[in-house]
Amino acid sequence: MSTTFTPSDHLPDALLERIRSRAAQVDRDNVFPEHDLIELREAGYLRILVPEERGGAGLSLEQASVLQQRLATAAPATALAVNMHLVWTAVALILHNRGDDSLLFLQDEAARGEVFAFGISEPGNDLMLFGSDTQAAPTGDGGYAFTGTKIFTSLSPVWTRLGVHGLDSASEDRDMIVFAFIERSEAITARDDWDTIGMRGTQSRTTDLAGAVAAADRVVRRVDPGPGPDAMQFAIFAAFTLLIASVYTGLAERAIALAGEAARARISKKSGLTRAEDPVVRSRVGAMVITHDALPLQLSALSRDIDAGVDHGARWFSLLSGMKDRAVTAAQKVVDDAVIVAGGGAFRNGSELARLSRDVRAGIFHPTSPDAARQTAAASVLG
Repeated sequence: MSTTFTPSDHLPDALLERIRSRAAQVDRDNVFPEHDLIELREAGYLRILVPEERGGAGLSLEQASVLQQRLATAAPATALAVNMHLVWTAVALILHNRGDDSLLFLQDEAARGEVFAFGISEPGNDLMLFGSDTQAAPTGDGGYAFTGTKIFTSLSPVWTRLGVHGLDSASEDRDMIVFAFIERSEAITARDDWDTIGMRGTQSRTTDLAGAVAAADRVVRRVDPGPGPDAMQFAIFAAFTLLIASVYTGLAERAIALAGEAARARISKKSGLTRAEDPVVRSRVGAMVITHDALPLQLSALSRDIDAGVDHGARWFSLLSGMKDRAVTAAQKVVDDAVIVAGGGAFRNGSELARLSRDVRAGIFHPTSPDAARQTAAASVLG
């Protein structure tokens, strides 16, 4: 990471506090944080991973991870929503760093203000990137028409570009997975069905595609189904898992800060001391800090390896899925302990810790699942 990188230059303290001040109302109203997106766009945040020569800030994935941790301390749902845009700009950067410029158009469009969303997840499709139930029908001019259902489509109310994949069963003697980018049209319907216990501001609605067309110059990959992986599939997996882990790491950091505030504010009737002076409370908070401290260091190391093009071979998938699983598991433990330290006030809906305790539960639903992460790790040893 560059020694000149200062997180507050890209995510100023004042902006962070305004985002934090809106988070509770966004959650309560179950709406998309439009004002957050407006301010983040004006601050250049959506361009942080676009190279300087193409109109962006020219940051690395490692630096973006730090910023996403910082944003998540203010509003985890906003950070998670923006994550999906940053995943695609990270993919473009990772490929570019490896000599593949097939997504230069994405960098240019992101620099101009387009908002990219992630249309990969499908109901019941545990193959994720390596298979699809969405039909990708050739249009005859190099483009494709996509028909199917995508779920957990964050940024649903505001995206202008949707990265999707589908199965082409018609154009050759074997099936192919097609990756492409589509624009909003009448062939796309976003259901108003995002009613969840947490991460409500992401507005990750179900998206129905009914022949949504990607032009030939927006079809970016045709690969064989099943594990490969193609370089872009790897880049998507790496960017997604590391940036997801960054959000939950930031969430855990905020929970520790709130626990500290609560402990210093509460005074025991028995001893007359604050809970911050109680050795039991100190032990619990100390364990929370130790649990969290490992996560930024791991994220930094893995992100730096991606930035540098380090080749961990087949181990990459267990390293990346393990990072996501550790971050989510640790964040859940930290938040649960923070609630214990804060006491009954954390059970009230108006409590920020109550919101964090709901938001953190979303972590297990992001690919890869805890069970899949363990299977991947086991395979790296047992075959």
